[in-house]
Amino acid sequence: MSNIFTWKLHGDGKTLKPGEVIAPDERLTWGRTAGIGAQHVVAMFGATFLVPILTHFDPSTTLFFTALSTALFLLINMNKLPSYLGSSFGFIAPIAAVASAHKGIAVASFGIMMTGLLLGLVGLLVHFAGAKWIDIIMPPVVNGAIVAIIGFNLAPNVWTNFKAAPDTAAVTLVAVLLVAVLFRGLLGRLNILLGVLIGYIYACVRGQVDFKPVQQAAWIGLPQFHLPQADFSILPMFLPVVLVLVAENVGHVKSVAQMTGRDYDDQIGTALAADGLGTMIAGFGGGSGTTTYGENIGVMAATKVYSTAAYWCAAGFALILSLCPKFGAVINTIPVGVLGGVTTLLYGMIGMMGVRIWVDNHVDFNKPLNIMTAAVTMIIGIANFAFAVSGVQFNGIAIATIAVLVMYHGLKAIGHATGAVPKDE
Repeated sequence: MSNIFTWKLHGDGKTLKPGEVIAPDERLTWGRTAGIGAQHVVAMFGATFLVPILTHFDPSTTLFFTALSTALFLLINMNKLPSYLGSSFGFIAPIAAVASAHKGIAVASFGIMMTGLLLGLVGLLVHFAGAKWIDIIMPPVVNGAIVAIIGFNLAPNVWTNFKAAPDTAAVTLVAVLLVAVLFRGLLGRLNILLGVLIGYIYACVRGQVDFKPVQQAAWIGLPQFHLPQADFSILPMFLPVVLVLVAENVGHVKSVAQMTGRDYDDQIGTALAADGLGTMIAGFGGGSGTTTYGENIGVMAATKVYSTAAYWCAAGFALILSLCPKFGAVINTIPVGVLGGVTTLLYGMIGMMGVRIWVDNHVDFNKPLNIMTAAVTMIIGIANFAFAVSGVQFNGIAIATIAVLVMYHGLKAIGHATGAVPKDE
């Protein structure tokens, strides 16, 4: 075990020639490695904190569990696979559904914990049985539809926040969009964080921010932990998120493999299991569910530093910040207008990630099976179909997820039996 905490110093640890990369088992000097770790914290910061703010979880608690989950991820993957585990946007919709049912945050934590448990079991299955069966159960047309509805289902929530302070929301949204195209490299990739800061400053000038909670908060203290409250009726709202987390983790592993030139296929199972364990522990203690973060993929792409040592530094910085209640109180003062502006883009981007899965995998919508499956799924998810069976509530995401799996595999089986769908499809 001690060997996994040994990183080779790359060259003199101070200089990088153009095109040179730092491998996962290498590092720069510790000062430079810590600096890269701090960049990772900044990169994930904007999106990671939006989740607890939007779901009314405690930001400091969420940050604490992202640090813990990242450390667990690195340990379970033997420091071979670089990743930061930040807050997953996939949980926002089911948590909002729980809030609408007036069941409380502890019940939502139970849903997060059980989602993590199932993801961990999926990871173990993939580790021992191989990842091929994921592609069979969740082909791109199914996977893309599920990811898309996670984002588009939240559109009404965006409008509610946007119209609360339209001017602030508009300033925030425009700032997020402009930063992305005005600046190159890492600065442009931090458009969410910088856009929120600009919107926040505007909201302060407009008198929309209340700083009293910040003044009352302590500088040093533990986050607010709470235990989950069991309520199995809410599980249909949460379990579809497992499919989103599977897609995000597999995509992360493939991206890192492409950037580093290494084969990480044998890490897919352990990546899923590690994220599942981190999400389960976060749910048990009152934090948001976690997932691998694309923002940090961007940092690696920009710096060419793939060292897992940098991620240990990032986890350390995040842990320190989580132990400052005043810092968390500042995050909680972000007004709804700012949230309305930034989520107009963010939720739409989640939806478009599903569309991108279709495009990247060349899904043929000339085939009736594909177009019908996707069409029905999108309408169910966007319109947020809902009904209850024996007291168990099903929201649009849960219904759409069940529908897409049943429709695709059911219609394909019927088509094969009748000859309407070729056997090789």
